[in-house]
Amino acid sequence: MQDSNDNSETKSAFLDVEKSFGGNRWQVREYDERLADTFVQRFDVPDIVGRAMASRGVELDDAKNFLNPTLRSLLPDPSILKGMDKAVERISKAVTTGEKVAIFGDYDVDGATSSALLSRFLVSVGIETEIYIPDRLAEGYGPNADAILGLQKNGASLLITVDCGTTSFEPLEAVAKTGLDVIIVDHHEAEAKLPPAVAVVNPKRIDDDSSYTYLAAVGVVFFLVVAVNRELRKQGWYDSSKDRTEPNLMQWLDLVALGTVCDVVPLEGVNRAFVKKGLEVISARTNAGLVALSDVSRVNERPTAYHLGYILGPRINAGGRVGSSGLGAKLLQTDDSVEAADIALKLNDFNNNRKDIESVVLFEAIEQAEENEKLNQPMVFVFGEKWHSGVVGIVAGRLKERYNLPACVMTLDEFGLIKGSGRSISGVDLGTTIIAARQAGLLVNGGGHAMAAGFSLRTDKIDDFREFLKERIALQIESKKLIPVLKVDGAVDISAITPDIIEKLSILGPFGSGNPEPRFIVPNVQISRADIVGAGHIRCFMTGQSRGRLKGIAFRAADTEIGQALLNNSGAAFHIAGNLRLDTWQGANKAQLIITDVAQVS
Repeated sequence: MQDSNDNSETKSAFLDVEKSFGGNRWQVREYDERLADTFVQRFDVPDIVGRAMASRGVELDDAKNFLNPTLRSLLPDPSILKGMDKAVERISKAVTTGEKVAIFGDYDVDGATSSALLSRFLVSVGIETEIYIPDRLAEGYGPNADAILGLQKNGASLLITVDCGTTSFEPLEAVAKTGLDVIIVDHHEAEAKLPPAVAVVNPKRIDDDSSYTYLAAVGVVFFLVVAVNRELRKQGWYDSSKDRTEPNLMQWLDLVALGTVCDVVPLEGVNRAFVKKGLEVISARTNAGLVALSDVSRVNERPTAYHLGYILGPRINAGGRVGSSGLGAKLLQTDDSVEAADIALKLNDFNNNRKDIESVVLFEAIEQAEENEKLNQPMVFVFGEKWHSGVVGIVAGRLKERYNLPACVMTLDEFGLIKGSGRSISGVDLGTTIIAARQAGLLVNGGGHAMAAGFSLRTDKIDDFREFLKERIALQIESKKLIPVLKVDGAVDISAITPDIIEKLSILGPFGSGNPEPRFIVPNVQISRADIVGAGHIRCFMTGQSRGRLKGIAFRAADTEIGQALLNNSGAAFHIAGNLRLDTWQGANKAQLIITDVAQVS
């Protein structure tokens, strides 16, 4: 429930909430009042918007691009990324000589969108492509030699890995001996050593001094596509007399937006432009796969980042988690509406299946975590031999939210190897810790970024691995004196919460990592009614001192302290934290609060 961890105990707790039912200390986001007033006057935005901009660190010089992000103003020369020019040279050669290109992608949304984007571009310039997405259970994350050699046997002379490959030393060293050229396009943490390849394009390369480490893999792929397109134009490749027309790259920003939001990278800089323009493209319903998925998901309103991250993304991910790994990329690549509808239905069914599996694993993981918590651990570390590996990442995220601690969830694969996934809290760099564990010989494989990581290890190493993580994570938490903090943008009375104010706040979007959706406290309210709806969600109705009334919903909260406080309120007064959203169910246009935390009035 918390969105940060803070070591500043001297800041006063907002509304004197030192520890909420969600376990958080509430603090108001700090902001420069003079800067907020300047935003209001210069850009003609409401006071509440000016304050939010100032509290999110928007500088005056960047305000125009923040409010109206465009690729024209924010997209840099792609050659700023290390290795880009070498990659462009090799891909341009493949285009002009008519080679077949294989694309090896990850099985998540970022991998699917990266694969589909690169394939769509290459096909548009006359290249035959083959996309390969590994099976999560049978093959695991990243390139493997057998799959790559199969792609080479099918005629590929150039392999491009997307959203993976930076730490795939062993398989790529084996492939290098065959003469197959490899280009790596990635955004995961890198080491000083890089795998053998024609080019490694990754803004997180240690020797890359660009400032674009916040890109998702699909963003890096878009940089690559822009650069290759520019080179082909320079070479005179585009010639209408030869039926070689330059593609409109903007038509694929829907894929870039989807991958960027779902990989939870910061929505700052060029990422804001990607998502804002991409949402416009999605609204135009030009991608057959996204149209079919939106329809089966019943997205019948103007799409937002929320729809990408919480409705469309999970369905694409479901194929890799509990179904067929390649379905997501195939859906996003096809122009056949009939095929798209069929795939969308399958992904929707897989997603429903994923939810059922997740519920069982989460219940058992919580039971185990509760037992371990008695030992005052600095992290959640749980293992189940028969848990489905496709949901361990989701369950890790749920445990992180529940306990405000880094969480690692593991299971046993069919070969007797432990596979795990971890999610972290702000202030604890899990990716670097996992890489250190691999370098210490505790893991067979492992990597990731600060907030999420994946790994595999032998069963005889699990105790040593747990102790390694406990020591490293405890040191990080202790050195920063981290405590769970819920940042809020202030208090607002029920009577002031209207559809109009929600519409005004939307100018701050798109919302996501790095640009959190405004969160407000509705103070001193009583719960007139509360009940359980759906899969453990709490629906309630609040009344304030001004006699205003507001609907609220707390997702997946029935078995939490927050949910129990709402259900068993006994007429007590509460301060309730949440995000203001429009309720458009069945044509309505009402304000509602998506509840994230609750505290009793002292």
